[in-house]
Amino acid sequence: MAEVVIVDAPETAGALVADEIVRRARQNPETVLGLATGSTPLPVYRALSARRAEVDLSRLRGFALDEYVGLDPAHPESYRSVIEREVVVPLGLDAGRIRVPDGHPARIRDAGEAYEGAIRDAGGVDLQILGIGTDGHIGFNEPGSSFASLTRVKTLTAQTRRDNARFFAVGEEVPRHCITQGLGTILRAGHLVLLAFGEAKAAAVAAAVEGPLTAWVPASAIQLHPRATVIVDEAAARDLRGATYYREAWAHKPDWQGI
Repeated sequence: MAEVVIVDAPETAGALVADEIVRRARQNPETVLGLATGSTPLPVYRALSARRAEVDLSRLRGFALDEYVGLDPAHPESYRSVIEREVVVPLGLDAGRIRVPDGHPARIRDAGEAYEGAIRDAGGVDLQILGIGTDGHIGFNEPGSSFASLTRVKTLTAQTRRDNARFFAVGEEVPRHCITQGLGTILRAGHLVLLAFGEAKAAAVAAAVEGPLTAWVPASAIQLHPRATVIVDEAAARDLRGATYYREAWAHKPDWQGI
């Protein structure tokens, strides 16, 4: 099962993940990160930005989880723009080393295969950062997604579009389609780190970590991974049956193991 770490605040979670990325960057300056967007991973990126003086991050490589189909890359809510604004610039990364799926309608038929090829050519993702939706989706792998799925086009559910409407001036601007790394793609990463904060994520976290393995909770796929770390705050941990054990295991974990 996944290692579960319960922390007091998102900032603590961000610092833990930043520690792991810094450790990896020191060992291998060309470490490949899987980059999630949205509000959940922001504490990680902020903690990393604060540590730029300690380690050179400029040679890190990265692959975004997903992108909207048909949204101008220059749109402030395209994930290319979000990654540039929230990750590349604050961390001082080389934008040419950070890839985002191609959501242009004219190239969309081949975009998934091309993205899979780019990840393979990079040697695979070393550490994949993940959030989780209130319905249990990761990336844009909506409920019902195959555990073997690769990067492909998906239709967004009404719930996901409602959840993302807060980022757009008008809710109807949220695209109906996306291109996303598949669950099979995500499971090939060396280390999965799933973050979740707040009571709204509690049911999804419990279902993903302790519930049955089911395509209707896409995040439950992390149970198949040999190295998955789930870091949650107290509110998101509310429904975890094993919370007492998770706290004990983390409190007695050797420091050198990290997350």
